[in-house]
Amino acid sequence: MPLPLEDISLVEVSAFIAAPLGGMTLAQLGADVIRIDPIGGNIDINRWPLAPDGSSLYWAGLNKAKRSVTLALGTPQGQEIARALICKAGNLLTNLPASGWMSHAELSQHRADLIMMRLVGNTDGGAAIDYTVNCASGFPIATGPDETPINHVLPAWDIAAGLYLSTGFLAAERMRSRTGQGQEITLSLADVMLASVSTLGYVADVQINGAVRAPMGNDLYGAFGRDFGTADGRRIMLTAISNRQWRAIGKSTGLSDRLAMIGPMMDVDLNDEGGRFAARHAICAVLEPWFERHTLEEITTIFTGSGVLWGPYQNFGQLVHEDWRCSTANPMFGTVEQPGVGEILANAVPLDFRHTGRKPAAPAPRLGQHTEEVLTSVLGLSSLQFAQLVDAGVAA
Repeated sequence: MPLPLEDISLVEVSAFIAAPLGGMTLAQLGADVIRIDPIGGNIDINRWPLAPDGSSLYWAGLNKAKRSVTLALGTPQGQEIARALICKAGNLLTNLPASGWMSHAELSQHRADLIMMRLVGNTDGGAAIDYTVNCASGFPIATGPDETPINHVLPAWDIAAGLYLSTGFLAAERMRSRTGQGQEITLSLADVMLASVSTLGYVADVQINGAVRAPMGNDLYGAFGRDFGTADGRRIMLTAISNRQWRAIGKSTGLSDRLAMIGPMMDVDLNDEGGRFAARHAICAVLEPWFERHTLEEITTIFTGSGVLWGPYQNFGQLVHEDWRCSTANPMFGTVEQPGVGEILANAVPLDFRHTGRKPAAPAPRLGQHTEEVLTSVLGLSSLQFAQLVDAGVAA
């Protein structure tokens, strides 16, 4: 069966997370994504973590299933070749400064229906990265036990932006298929953050209620949920969003009667999310001794199939070694031979298409691995012409 995007070609000129993730998402759905880098690599080529040979595992993780071309982008001839590849594909994804030869105004003179998907920092064009956007979002202040800012190590805005980029490109490509018109689409990383804060209701909460969400540690805001320590020194997260999940906690722990006493005592309705949130400290006081008497293995046995909504806290090592979901038992994963690194577990796209299936996990290319292949097959250069480009330092 054909893959969803196998008839689409896209050139990516990018660095770091958001744009490479957007391009990789499209590549894993079947698109031919050609990443163009300067000779020697872009500014993310040596980003940590690194393999023993110095290869960037970060770069490999974000560039799976793409083809890699390296050109001397600072030279007129390198720019001319890159422009030819972009115009041949008709699609460009970038988060690098799009001026001069790589501006939409310049490129669209050579390909009128060009789609250019471009990520910027702030809406006004100012520079920003995930950390400088996140600090303004309110979340670092609301995270943790007090108002000391805590930066999340997950680059949430970069990841959200990457998925917006792939969605935005597909929307523009669909419009072009109907109208024949290309266009430039700009996405601001700051706007991704602002849209998320607004969507989750925090902007309206300030405007309507004059309320600013306060930090509350690991308690779940507006419902019952918190972390608990186990007898063997592990921690789990326990939540109850629905009444069914709430009843399952009492039944599985044998504490239904004691938990039921909290409602009348505190004059709250424990069949309501808000009531359980208001009584969270009393609920936790009842539950804590139970968890402290049981190991993680015992808790897993008791909760499996019970309807309790919970999960263990894991570091990255425990995730890899203990969680079946991070293994080839999960159809999203496969084992690939990553050049310069060795055999590793690699993910395919998380989307599972019932009828077409998904493209198997694929490694990232070596930097510049497909330069000759792409220039000869896509642009029609001869082997002699490619060799001359290499000799001139234009291609590598």
